[in-house]
Amino acid sequence: MIPVSPQRTTDNQSQALSVTPLTEASAETHLAGICFKIGPPALVGVEAEWFVHDSRCPDEPVAPERTSAALAALPQDPDGPRFPAGSRFTREPGGQVELSSRPADSPAACAADLLRDQAALRTALAAEGLRLTGSGTDPLARTRRMQAEHPRYRAMQTFFDRAGPWGEIMMTGTASVQVCVDAGTESAVAGRWRLVHRLGPVLVAAFANSPLLDGRPTGFRSSRQVVWSRMDPTRTLAPPPDGDPREAWARYVLDARVLCIRRPEGRPWTAPPGLTFRHWLRGAGERPATLADLEYHRTTLFPPVRPRGHLELRMIDAQPGDGWLVPLVLVTALLDDRAAADAALAALEPLDHDGALPPPRCSLWRRAATLATADPELRRAALACFAAADRALARRPEAAELRRALNEYADRYPARGRCPADDQLEAVRAGRRPAVEEDAPC
Repeated sequence: MIPVSPQRTTDNQSQALSVTPLTEASAETHLAGICFKIGPPALVGVEAEWFVHDSRCPDEPVAPERTSAALAALPQDPDGPRFPAGSRFTREPGGQVELSSRPADSPAACAADLLRDQAALRTALAAEGLRLTGSGTDPLARTRRMQAEHPRYRAMQTFFDRAGPWGEIMMTGTASVQVCVDAGTESAVAGRWRLVHRLGPVLVAAFANSPLLDGRPTGFRSSRQVVWSRMDPTRTLAPPPDGDPREAWARYVLDARVLCIRRPEGRPWTAPPGLTFRHWLRGAGERPATLADLEYHRTTLFPPVRPRGHLELRMIDAQPGDGWLVPLVLVTALLDDRAAADAALAALEPLDHDGALPPPRCSLWRRAATLATADPELRRAALACFAAADRALARRPEAAELRRALNEYADRYPARGRCPADDQLEAVRAGRRPAVEEDAPC
C-alpha cells in the first residue's frame, strides 16, 4: 500500500519509538525493511502543489489568514479541511498548498479523486478572491516570507541558511508534482529503482515549468530543479541507482546531516552543524538516538526519488491547472507495463549521465533543467517514453481519456521541443503576467 499521507501510530507505538535505542546495524536493518515495501505493484498516488495568488492583485503577497478563511468554508476534521475524495491537505512554509491523493488502484481512479478535490479547493479559494497557480517557482516578484512557525521549519531555515539562499527559496518559492508508485516485487524492485532514476532527467525536461524567479528569467527552464541541486548534497543528491537499493538507501540516510532534533516545547529544534545520523548513533549527539529520531530524520531527506515504502518521484515541477495528470499517467504507464518499461529503459540507456557527479548535479540533469526538450538527446528520449506509455495505454481500453491527455501533451510540448516553461517565457516577452490570469484590475 502507498501511504501517501503519514501513517498514524498508537500512543503505545509512539512511546516505544521514542525510547527504542539504536545501533548502526539495527538502524540499517530497520531502513532496509520499512522503506521498500515488497509486493506486486497495485496502488498509485499523486501529490500536487500550487501557489496561492490574489485573483485581482497577483503581485501582492497573500496573508495566511486569507487562505485560512477560505479553507474554513470546507467541512473540517481534527487534522484540517475535509475534501470530497479524501485527499490530505497541507500548507507549505511559504504559503503554498498541497493536495495528496488517497492511494488508488489505478491512475484513472487516482486522477478522478484529485480532480474532484482540486475543484473543491479552487472553489473555496475563489470565494475569498484567491486562485491556484501551478508553477515550479513562484513566477511573480512578490514578497515571500516564511508563514509556518513550526519548530521544524525554523530549524530547516537555520540549517539551510548556512549554505546560502537556496533553502529559503526552496521552502517559500518552489512547488512540485510528486508521483508515488509501489516499490515492486522482490525480483523487480532493483529494476524499478534504476528505471525511475534513469527517467528523472526526462521528467525534468518534459515538465519543466519554472523559468522565472522574482519575476525575472533565470536562464533555466526548471529553476526549481537548479535550486534543489544547490542545497545540502547529503539530503538532495541521489544515492547510487545501481546495486541493492535497500543497502544504498540505508547508507544514504545514516550519512545525511541531521536537519533538526525534536525537543520539548519551547526549545529550538536546531541541530549541531555537521552532525550526521551516523555520528549521532556513534555518540556525538546530546542524547542517544532512538528509532523515533530515525523515522523523523528520513522525512527530512529530499532526493529525486525517496523510498517511503513506495517510491516517491520528486523531480517534477508543479504544472498549470490539472497538468499534474500527465506525469501521473506517463510514470504509471511506464512502471506498470513490462513492455513499456523495457522500451523506456532502452531509450534512456544512451543518455550520458556523467557518472562523475550524482543526480541532480550531473551534466544531464543540468541540461534537462536548462534546455528541457529543446535538447535533441532529451527530446528523443522523451518522445520514446511518451510513445511507450501510449502503447501501454492502448492495451487498456478503460484508459482512453488518460491516453488522450498524454498524447495531447506530447504533441504540444516534447514533439515541438517545448515545455510549459516556454509558455511562461512567451508571456513575459509579450508583457503579460506569466502563469496567472488577471480577473480584474487592482
